[in-house]
Amino acid sequence: METKYENLFNLRKMMKVEKDLDLLLDFIVQESANIVNADRASLFLYEEDTNQLSSKIALGTTEIVRMDTNSGIAGEVFNTGKVHNIHDVYKNIKFNPTIDEKTGYKTKSLVCVPIKNIEGKSIGVLQALNKQGGVFTSDDIEMLEIFSSNAAVAIENARLINDLTGSKNNLLTENKILKEINRGKFFINNLIGTSTKITEVVNLIERIAASPLDVLITGESGTGKELAARMIHINSERSKNSFVDLNCAALPESIVESELFGIEKGVATGVDRRLGKIEMANEGTLFLDEIGDISISTQAKLLRALQERKVTRLGGKESINVDFRIVAATNKNLEDGINEKTFREDLYYRLNVVRIRMPALREIREDIPLIAKHFLNNYSQDLKKSNIRLSDEALNCLLKYSWPGNVRELENEIKRAIIMADGDQILEIDISSHIREHNTVIDIESFSKKKQKSLSMKEAVESLEISMINNALLKTDGNKQKASDLLGITRQGLFKKMKRYNL
Repeated sequence: METKYENLFNLRKMMKVEKDLDLLLDFIVQESANIVNADRASLFLYEEDTNQLSSKIALGTTEIVRMDTNSGIAGEVFNTGKVHNIHDVYKNIKFNPTIDEKTGYKTKSLVCVPIKNIEGKSIGVLQALNKQGGVFTSDDIEMLEIFSSNAAVAIENARLINDLTGSKNNLLTENKILKEINRGKFFINNLIGTSTKITEVVNLIERIAASPLDVLITGESGTGKELAARMIHINSERSKNSFVDLNCAALPESIVESELFGIEKGVATGVDRRLGKIEMANEGTLFLDEIGDISISTQAKLLRALQERKVTRLGGKESINVDFRIVAATNKNLEDGINEKTFREDLYYRLNVVRIRMPALREIREDIPLIAKHFLNNYSQDLKKSNIRLSDEALNCLLKYSWPGNVRELENEIKRAIIMADGDQILEIDISSHIREHNTVIDIESFSKKKQKSLSMKEAVESLEISMINNALLKTDGNKQKASDLLGITRQGLFKKMKRYNL
């Protein structure tokens, strides 16, 4: 019961901040299936011009299903406004088996509830299919009705905004909505997902965002550490001030100090006075990415700045008071750095007041369809393919892949697939070959002779290297240093190969 209330709480939050109707309906369908332990769920909306119900969201298929409002169980629920709970659909005369024939899915039991607007008029239906381990109960119906009522509010709000397009009132309303989104607490800055691990991250951010506590974010490259940092900033009292970021691994060691602490004029010939990132973050948030890469001497100065909240520019004599919050991120194991004397233990404990671990994409596979759809929505219009969607086969490829590059790699793959697709659907052939050929866990010894014979020597070597790299990353939980040791190559050599193969 506690989980159900947790899901409803998350739904209420999303209703306040999420503007994208498709993403919100995706969440409603995903969670309605989870909350009643259904195998699948679908949401159908009424189309007045065709007098049909059309599947807006349907778990387990990308096929658009349409049905006449005068046929089937869904049509009956839509017209009568009454809930139907059917334990054996093939014994019900209203059940339309042609939908199962079209989708290839065998429906056994279902519960279908109407989606009604504020006037009590049906605008669609929400249904859950095949209860796992039993039959749908009255409690299940109650929860689905709550989700359907929230879906109705979201749909009506979206339609209201569309009706106001072009008017002065619409501009004011949109401005207000955007401000609310910027202050929101859920689908901000692409931090998307409904899995337990992502929900835990979001809940933790919500709890600590308004506090003055410094934060350490850990996780592999591409997992969204910077997005989490921005989410902390946006939801804090510092959101009106600057979010200043510095990638410590992207700069030579000699430059990192001047970037952090600033520099006084005349320190060297032709050098002008320049503010450091810490000063620039005054009354705001300083985000230090890849903090594990800064030198021991710079770590000592950073620790002093954190403890005293004062900074002295290079070549300067006066200490400058600064009020900043630090959010640091790393893909390294800082505890190993402490043991190896490459990272200061006192700085580690100063940063590690609150720790957030961003999960790797392979740990949250259930979120891949939602994240992929988000990227499709983001890039399809820019690439002039606004109606494009993923086929079931293409989605299965994405679900089976290990994603060593995490969400960033998925984002790049979706952009590439949109461009490669000929029509309005991304097919399996449009997905990169190394993803299509990949298994979740790769057994190097089973690299079959048949496969080798079908490839040139160059292709076989590349395919084997990709498989070995993915396998090593899986075994080491994404730790690239350990993976390179396992492969018998240098860490830099591993990075070069990952870059070459777009991993």
